[in-house]
Amino acid sequence: MLLEVKGMNTFYGNLHAIWDIDIQVEEKEIVALIGSNGAGKSTLLKTIAGSIPMERGTIVYDGKSFGPGYGRKASRMVKLGMTLCPEGRHIFPRMTVEENLKMGGYTRKKGELSAGYDRVYSLFDRLKERRSQPAGTLSGGEQQMLAIGRALMSSPKLLMLDEPSLGLSPLLTEKIFELILEIRNQGTTILLVEQNAVSALSVANRGYVLKVGHITGSGTGKELLESQEILASYLGG
Repeated sequence: MLLEVKGMNTFYGNLHAIWDIDIQVEEKEIVALIGSNGAGKSTLLKTIAGSIPMERGTIVYDGKSFGPGYGRKASRMVKLGMTLCPEGRHIFPRMTVEENLKMGGYTRKKGELSAGYDRVYSLFDRLKERRSQPAGTLSGGEQQMLAIGRALMSSPKLLMLDEPSLGLSPLLTEKIFELILEIRNQGTTILLVEQNAVSALSVANRGYVLKVGHITGSGTGKELLESQEILASYLGG
């Protein structure tokens, strides 16, 4: 088991955003989190990553256990092999593509950066062609590739992707999900938040359904795709 979340509770001020969440992620799986806007999907990822404090609960990652108040910060989790690619990309627009990638590899030794660049450029050939170009001049799809590539530069065991297809055309969305599968096939475990539930569940080994901060369903990707309740609620059936 690479990641196990047990009894997680998270607050935004007085707002109880995440309630008693239990999820598990095995090594080399793709696990999807689906749900409507405001369900708490992004909050869950940020809490796991250490960007938002956990009020109650336990996170067990790669054999290490973390509870509330035990120094679990995002920078530490990156060094332990957990990286979050956030919703909205958040690239550095005035930096070049390669400078953005270098920022993602800040935890790696100087001699290891070359291998990181090679991996990213083999996955995203467009980025290799544009390595010296300011990131802000890239298309939306290219910027999303850059955001994922930057996250991969830390060589994560667990890559958490928050809405990777947001704002992309159907063609680019299909390409992004092909790349997600390839990243998993290379050995990286993926925890995926995605509004496009059909695409997410189509590539996922397993999935969880969130509703107003609660887990309301779980199963294999195939089971959730075939569920009449999920179909009606999230897939437009």
